[in-house]
Amino acid sequence: MTTALSLDDNAAEPKSILRKRERRVIEEDDDEPQLSEDQTEEEDLMEEDKQEEQKIVSPEPAPKPAQSSVNSADAFSPELLRMYYSRLFPYHFLYSWLSYDASSLVPSGVGGGINKTSSSSSLFSRREFSMTSLIGGDEIYIRYQSFKSEAELQSAIMAKSPIKIDIGAVYNNAPKDKKALAPNAFKPEQRELVFDIDLTDYDEVRNCGCSGASICTKCWTSMSMAIKVMDKGLRDDFGFKHMSWFYSGRRGVHCWVCDESARELPDAGRSAVASYFEVMLGNDKNNNVVLSHPLHPMLSRAYSMLEPLFIKHVLPESGHGLLATEESCMKMLKALPPGTDSVVNALLKEWKGQKASKTTPAEKWLSLTKKLNELTRKSPSKGKSANTMDNKKRISIEQFPIATVFRYTYPRLDINVSKCQNHLLKSPFCVHPKTGRVCVPIDISQVDKFDPFAVPTLAQLMQELDEYEAKQKASEETEGGSTEARKVQHDWQKTSLKVPFEHFQKTFLTPMLKELRREQRAEQEEKAAVMGDF
Repeated sequence: MTTALSLDDNAAEPKSILRKRERRVIEEDDDEPQLSEDQTEEEDLMEEDKQEEQKIVSPEPAPKPAQSSVNSADAFSPELLRMYYSRLFPYHFLYSWLSYDASSLVPSGVGGGINKTSSSSSLFSRREFSMTSLIGGDEIYIRYQSFKSEAELQSAIMAKSPIKIDIGAVYNNAPKDKKALAPNAFKPEQRELVFDIDLTDYDEVRNCGCSGASICTKCWTSMSMAIKVMDKGLRDDFGFKHMSWFYSGRRGVHCWVCDESARELPDAGRSAVASYFEVMLGNDKNNNVVLSHPLHPMLSRAYSMLEPLFIKHVLPESGHGLLATEESCMKMLKALPPGTDSVVNALLKEWKGQKASKTTPAEKWLSLTKKLNELTRKSPSKGKSANTMDNKKRISIEQFPIATVFRYTYPRLDINVSKCQNHLLKSPFCVHPKTGRVCVPIDISQVDKFDPFAVPTLAQLMQELDEYEAKQKASEETEGGSTEARKVQHDWQKTSLKVPFEHFQKTFLTPMLKELRREQRAEQEEKAAVMGDF
């Protein structure tokens, strides 16, 4: 039984009180927080918040286990989670990031580059957190939590040991005081622009045998392809610089865009950015991919990025086998648009019988695209001119390779996550209770090498801590301690979290805080010049 409550104070009510509440069953998403259906309408959201204390949420059906997974009972437990929050959770990273407080940055080499004792931030104290905790076998979901400092956040997490933490918007007042405010006195002011991509949205094109929560290394390549397209577009087309990608802990990825211009976008602006990347990719009943003509430059760029990856990861037997067998080749030919009979007949001779084994899936694809290209660009002396071909038919033939590549590789966004300031999203660095894996940052420069099954579980992390400390103890007894041990300032540096956490600090957090500090200094100097205070 799963109970979801929205409490405005910072502590869950006793279980005896919870059971007396009126109960209403709604559906719960595994990877997203429970939000009202009318969350985009501020007045409706406020009205539903008054009733949230009475909501009971039924758990979703247990998903099938991943094809390559660990035993969740061994990887995750309340005891292991408490150890993680006590020793490994990077509170200082989360606070410095979400406070956007340049004073938390100190010279490199001092405190790891981040000042844990910086003053409390106004932004941070007005940030909404939600937590889902296990209490007496029930999952208690608490919204509108807020904290004045890193110490308060750490204290609350240590006390509640939540199995899930979600992060929301920065409001004009502290969320914990929401109950005492008039409805129109509590509104979101800013929030990172976020994107959520989940492999369940690729089920109709996953030919690897996975579906739902199950994943494998074959279908995970869809995530790396999506990250490349989205990251390039957000940086080049919108000019965003401060972005970080995270593994969701199970079957997807999240992107946090943290530039001030992104954080201050209204809902309409967020929707516009998300819609910019949206492509209608069809479904089980309708495979039609809707593309503009001429193709938008962003989509042309995406195609140039994705086609080589499509050839490498989707076509061969080692991938999704789209052109790996005679049967799959015939299926591809049947999907060709009207007006391609000559191409079909020519390829039937190449792809059927003994000849089929003489060409690789990559060669078959290149042959197909070459023949389609020739068909739409015939010279009058050789046959029907492309200029006299029906324009709609010509466009359909020209776009067939693009549509095919996009159907299997283009990012499939959960656009509703991106559209609203007040939408909650799972906190980075927390642990997924179904896998026990940490939501680690992803190194974009090494995205092709990211392996979700190599992300450590809680059990693995505790074993790494034990092994490290046993090694250091032996070193102290024989050599008086190692130089490496003297450099360690956080327990997570003793584990495999060291690489992703330090990469996050070096490539995202520190550069962002340094830029904020430069901007603040420039603003102070400008004010001083205006006031004549040199």
